[in-house]
Formats: sequence, structure tokens, C-alpha cells
Amino acid sequence: MTDHDTTPHRPFGRALCAMVTPFTPDGAALDRDRAAALAAGLVARGCDGLVLNGTTGESPTTSDAEKRELIAAVRAAVGPSVPLVAGVGTADTAHTVALARQAEAAGADGLLVVPPYYSRPPQAALEAHFRRVADATGLPVMLYDIPGRTAVRIEPDTMARLAEHPRIVAVKDCAYDVLGTTGLLARTPLAVYSGCEELNLPLCALGGAGFVSTVANAAPAEVRAVVDAYDAGATAEAARLNGRLLALTELMTASGLPGAVTAKALVDAGPPREPLQPAGRDAVDGLRGALAELVSRR
Repeated sequence: MTDHDTTPHRPFGRALCAMVTPFTPDGAALDRDRAAALAAGLVARGCDGLVLNGTTGESPTTSDAEKRELIAAVRAAVGPSVPLVAGVGTADTAHTVALARQAEAAGADGLLVVPPYYSRPPQAALEAHFRRVADATGLPVMLYDIPGRTAVRIEPDTMARLAEHPRIVAVKDCAYDVLGTTGLLARTPLAVYSGCEELNLPLCALGGAGFVSTVANAAPAEVRAVVDAYDAGATAEAARLNGRLLALTELMTASGLPGAVTAKALVDAGPPREPLQPAGRDAVDGLRGALAELVSRR
């Protein structure tokens, strides 16, 4: 498809937070009350929707039951109108299908599906995997293209074919291939969400739908303000606001620590679960200092 409305299609909103998963102080269990409070606060501070059980949500180390309970707790906290996208991707197609059905039953509005990792399936097998998951529920699907973690790329031609499926509607783009993304936006109606903080603003100019942000856990209003300024036609202001986020963004996403670790250093969500370890004192002090400086300049 090459001739479609140039206004970005935003099936899950414009500003989404890749929410951390709160645990009890010993890290042993999901903290449902804290999850509910965190989700409500993020929505109140500017998030259109929330992505649960994703990379920042520590999906590799949460149980299926915890994934279900998190969706249910957040749905109860934010009500029916806030889009909730649930990460369901695993290395096993059958397990991914089961998680997709579980997420639908728990109250999710969409599915975030990462390629099966480690086994490195070829493109035909990858396409079959995504179609199986999309056929399993009535929920719309956001493909998650993040080859740095999965060791397999969803090639643009594969995504173009998948875009023909009525429930595959979006992509979370972490491929660092701006040329490929530009072509995808020109060729398909897929809504492309930036999954890399440094591309949130640039993808707006290409027709991107919005972002799925780790930094939004700590500074949702500030991350949202960048795309709001762009949408209002204030491109210079958008660039200025984006520059203000740079110090915090670098520390949260480019310091050598996973986003789940840096986000949890800034919000009351318990520790990360092993094998991840909490940020050290120097890292925490730097993160808190950068956040305080950002907030002081509102």
C-alpha cells in the first residue's frame, strides 16, 4: 500500500511509557498496589498509554501469572479508556500465543510481540510466527523490531507483508535504520513508534506515530512536551525541549545500565530482579541530579 493518509495513525496514542514492573522490597513478588499507583500517576502526567511486560518491565524474569496480574491491576487503576499494550513475546510460538490470549483476557488493548530470540528464525518463519500470534486474539499487534536484543531483524519487506494482516497495525522501532523506517512509512499504513529515545523527535518528522519511552517513567510530562511542541508546529521549541532531556536520556539509556535499572533508580518500584542488579550509588546520584535539574527548569 503506497497511497494512504499522511496524518500519522496512532492506534495506541502518541505518548506511551514502557512502564517498569514494581516488585516488593525483596524483589520476590509483584507489588500490585505500587503498580496501580505508578500507572495512574503516569497517565495523570501525560502518558496516553502504557506498555506493560516489555523490556523495561523485565518480562524475561516475570512469571506468566505476574504478567496477568500486572495487566489486571493497571487496568483497574487507569480505567477502560487508557490503551494498555502487553508484551507477550517469547522464544516459543506456542507460549507467545498463550500469553497473547492471557493478555486479552486480563484487559489488554494491544499486544507487543518481539521476534523469537536466540533461535534466529529466517524471515519466512518469522512472518509465520507473527501471523500465528495475530490470528490468536482479536487484539491489534505492535511488532517489536529490536535486533540488538533478539539477534534477528524484522526486515522491512517482511513488515510490509505483515502490514496486510488486519490486526498487525504498528511497529516499535528499535532497529536504528532510519532509511528502512522511512521506506516503511512510505510503503505501508503501519504506525511506527520510536523505541529509542534519541529518535523520538526525528521520527515525528518522518510521519511516526509517537514513542514508547523508558525515560517517561521518570519524566513523562517532559518527554510528552517534545512531541506536543512538534505537533503544534513549534519545531524550534521541540528541539529545545528535546535538548533539555539529553542529560537524563544519556544516563538512563546510554550509561551501560539497562533501562529497567536506571528507571527503577528514579521511581519507587522496588529493585530489579536478578540477574539485573540495582544501580550503584554514583549512578543513582547522577540520575537523580539530572532529573532534579530537568524538573527545576520546567
